[in-house]
Amino acid sequence: MISQLHNLKCNLWNKTMSEEFLLLGYQNLGAFKNLIFCLILGIFLMTVAGNFLIIGLVSTSSQLHSPMYFFLGHLATTDILVSICIVPSLLNVLKKDGSNISLGPCIFQLFLFCVSETVECFILTVMSYDRYVAICCPLRYRSIMNNRLQHHLVFWSWFLGTMSSINLAAQIYMLCYCKANIIDHFFCDTVVLLELSCSNTFAVKVQDLIVSVTVTLLPFAFIFLTYVCIFVTIIHSPTPTGRQKAFSTCTSHLLVVTAFYGSLFSVYGSPSSGYSTNLNKSLSLIFTLITPLFNPVVYSLQSQEIRCAFGKQIRKLLFSFQMFLLRFLAELVTTRVTKKKKYIVTKVT
Repeated sequence: MISQLHNLKCNLWNKTMSEEFLLLGYQNLGAFKNLIFCLILGIFLMTVAGNFLIIGLVSTSSQLHSPMYFFLGHLATTDILVSICIVPSLLNVLKKDGSNISLGPCIFQLFLFCVSETVECFILTVMSYDRYVAICCPLRYRSIMNNRLQHHLVFWSWFLGTMSSINLAAQIYMLCYCKANIIDHFFCDTVVLLELSCSNTFAVKVQDLIVSVTVTLLPFAFIFLTYVCIFVTIIHSPTPTGRQKAFSTCTSHLLVVTAFYGSLFSVYGSPSSGYSTNLNKSLSLIFTLITPLFNPVVYSLQSQEIRCAFGKQIRKLLFSFQMFLLRFLAELVTTRVTKKKKYIVTKVT
């Protein structure tokens, strides 16, 4: 029904509708295409496996049942979402030297990408507030960051991210696309779709700007202010041990925030640079491929709790495997002894 209304709207404006786009991706890779394909596939598998590992550890390890790791599990979920949303399409484009995508799947891909990045902005903001309370108000940390507040913060992060993405995706879907249907990119992004539209995109661009400021710049400003307070508190800590312990608790989050917002601003911070250059595609590749892998790597290396939980789970798996082998061997020996006794009894009789 929505698709019919969309086509009717474009027909009333006497505009020929483009129902399919051509994603160019990276052209003229030559002999390096297979190598790049395998490299991207390997990074994708490591990203998904690493983030699923974090989710599994947070869910099963009692020592990780704290607010910080609860939020980390949701951060890993957003990284999985953006990887699954973008990378398979990228691999398909690389394999075929360009791939066609219809308007519906294109908008759906845009929606999932917006959801993952918007929710990640909110989750990183929530995590910075968690670190602020833990360092600046340690005696009230348990009472402030209780289970109810944790679930409320996560719920509103996903709800606001999803609703804003639905609104933006719907607005872009209702535009008419009657220009060239070639997208010089490896996925459907907001700016490139607006450039291809022959409708009046002013209202959509204003809305996109308002949403971008709300979900990126305001959370970034909040994160910045919380870390100013955190650093002031750390500097005034009476003991070097206390300063080191306080700083170590927020190092991983600070590195992830720097990587995320650094790549985000490098891709979307210069609208005049366009989306047809290899530089922008390379920055987008880093943003959608490397950054989701960066998060589990940083937390695995920096967090002793995650390393201990991982080692504990490995030992449990090894112990379970050893017990399985012992039971299997015991049953095997018992079966052979029983058969041998039956053979002896049969031979004697």
